[in-house]
Amino acid sequence: MKSPRDSKIRLTILSIVKEFFEKNQAGLLYICETGDGMQKMRNRLFKYWFSIYEESDDYYFLPMTIFDEENNENYAALIIRYDNPQFREIVREFTTTINLLNSKP
Repeated sequence: MKSPRDSKIRLTILSIVKEFFEKNQAGLLYICETGDGMQKMRNRLFKYWFSIYEESDDYYFLPMTIFDEENNENYAALIIRYDNPQFREIVREFTTTINLLNSKP
């Protein structure tokens, strides 16, 4: 099994992100898979990968934690280009949604 720090995996994922933004004027939402309890590690790894991405200055990266009904941590993030014409609206909607999910009774 390849190491999660494998540079080929990192480059592939970041290439997918770059291609997404070349073809779409949108925000990208990612949610870490939770089936095996490794979501915290996945979140930390993606944050690291994105921090060393050479074009990261073009993007706003907003990681958030969502707590489920058993108070388990789930990780999501919004990635959006700073030059997106709907930047403020998308960031506001994402933040509002996360806050709503975390304030459920």
